Amino acid sequence: MKDLWAALCLVAVLEGLLLFAAPGAWKRAVAQMLATPDRQLRTIGGLVLAAGLLALWWVRQG
Repeated sequence: MKDLWAALCLVAVLEGLLLFAAPGAWKRAVAQMLATPDRQLRTIGGLVLAAGLLALWWVRQG
């Protein structure tokens, strides 16, 4: 459970870093996402989720 909280904290750090370093780029990315159809966002989200799970499995094996 401790690892889960650590991972969530790292996500918050990365999100904050993006907003701090490049707020304009973040706004443009969000605007593009709002214009993207839900089906395409779900597909991209599923692919990123699968890649993240695969990477997590790979890292935990070593």
